[in-house]
Amino acid sequence: MKIFLRGCRRTLPHARILFVRRPERRGADGLVAFVARTRERGSELRRLELESYDDLLGLDLAAAGAAVEHPLLLVCTHGKHDRCCSKFGRPLYDEVREQVDEGWVWQCSHVGGDRFAGNLVSLPDGAYYGRVEPGESWPVVEAALGGRIHLPLYRGRSCHSFPAQAAERAVREHTGLLGVGAVGVVSLERTAEGWRAVVRADGAGYDVDVRREQGEPTHLTCAAEELRRPARYVAGSPRARAS
Repeated sequence: MKIFLRGCRRTLPHARILFVRRPERRGADGLVAFVARTRERGSELRRLELESYDDLLGLDLAAAGAAVEHPLLLVCTHGKHDRCCSKFGRPLYDEVREQVDEGWVWQCSHVGGDRFAGNLVSLPDGAYYGRVEPGESWPVVEAALGGRIHLPLYRGRSCHSFPAQAAERAVREHTGLLGVGAVGVVSLERTAEGWRAVVRADGAGYDVDVRREQGEPTHLTCAAEELRRPARYVAGSPRARAS
């Protein structure tokens, strides 16, 4: 299985492998796997039914599985990586499980950003949300079901780099556009000060300058003993491009 996973990383270099579980399935026969392909437009999600992990060997993950028409919600509960993920993720999972159909939400391994726990990812859109309290989960779920972004807790989409995420969010805040496909990053280039992104939004174009800076001192994980200054990406005000 390790060889198979290494092969996936080589053939799909931008892929991320997560392990998922639903405690309610403990003892159930067979395994379930999902393949999500996140793009600015045309994202897709497929489900595979397996008898064992060995069934993955030789599969063409670019085509295997049956199409899934509903969002897949992943909540990071990876307490062995950082206890924050378990402390904040498990209550969040329990709350979301009450809000959606069975099998639409799963616990998952580490998605990054321990300090943002509870972390929730909506697939296939690849929308990341952070610091989601159980009582704040329904607006996030409702947005995912409607193909929209819930901006207050939005961290960005997995198809974008960190600078592009900052630029895309800035344009959403500027325009008020929340549809997942309504805003997209056309290009991103380095500048002397950081990056310049060209972002499209419902037919209009915007230039957005992004810089990397050090954030305020904080504990990056629940186990951290020292304060550190995490990197953050700050977007300037979007500037409309000439049509």
